[in-house]
Amino acid sequence: MQTHRQIDDRSLAMHRLIAEKIRRDPELLGRARATLQRWRGVVSSGAQPYLAEWEGLLDRGMDASLAVAVEESEHAAALRQCSPLACLLSNQERFAFLKAWGRGDEA
Repeated sequence: MQTHRQIDDRSLAMHRLIAEKIRRDPELLGRARATLQRWRGVVSSGAQPYLAEWEGLLDRGMDASLAVAVEESEHAAALRQCSPLACLLSNQERFAFLKAWGRGDEA
C-alpha cells in the first residue's frame, strides 16, 4: 500500500510530465478549462474552492498554472488532487508514466 507521500510524489511527477506537454502545446489549456467547467456541476462542495482556484490560475495563463502545478508545497499537493490538468494525458501516456513509476524510473 502506498503512503500519502508516495501518492503526492507520483502526482507531482505526473504534473511535471503534463507541464512539458502543455509547454509544447499551450492550446491544451482550453481542454483543461472545459474539464473544469464539467466538474463544477458534479463535484462535492468541498472541492469547489479548489476548482475555483484552478479557474483563477487558468485565467492568469500558462505560466501561473504550471508554476503551481509543479510547485513543491502542501497547498499545491492539495490542488493536484483535483487538477483539471491531469486529464490532458492520453490513456497511453498515463499508462507509460504509471508503468515507469512502478519500476522506480523517473518519468
